[in-house]
Amino acid sequence: MGQVRRVPESQQDAVTALSGSGPAYFFFLVEAMIDAGILLGLPRTLAADLIVQTALGAATMLRDSGEHPVQLREAVTSPGGTTIAAIRELERHGVRAALIAAIEAAHDRSVELGR
Repeated sequence: MGQVRRVPESQQDAVTALSGSGPAYFFFLVEAMIDAGILLGLPRTLAADLIVQTALGAATMLRDSGEHPVQLREAVTSPGGTTIAAIRELERHGVRAALIAAIEAAHDRSVELGR
């Protein structure tokens, strides 16, 4: 299912914040996307199925392509299209900054718990 990685002790808190807590971040995003689908009129089961398949496809592309996530995002973002409109809203609402801040908070909490 996953991989085992050896990392120095000094990086354990960062690994915990990024990978140990990481599944919850994805679940949170998936939950929000399902809720958006419901808001737009889709049945919950259809919205959930669509998002799970989208997540699997995106993860497979990340794993198999060897490309940077920016390149993959740009490849699926048409000028003036729906995706760039959504990305603009995510950036306007500070989603990237909030995610980075959340991971920093998890790191800080891991350090605190390790004392």
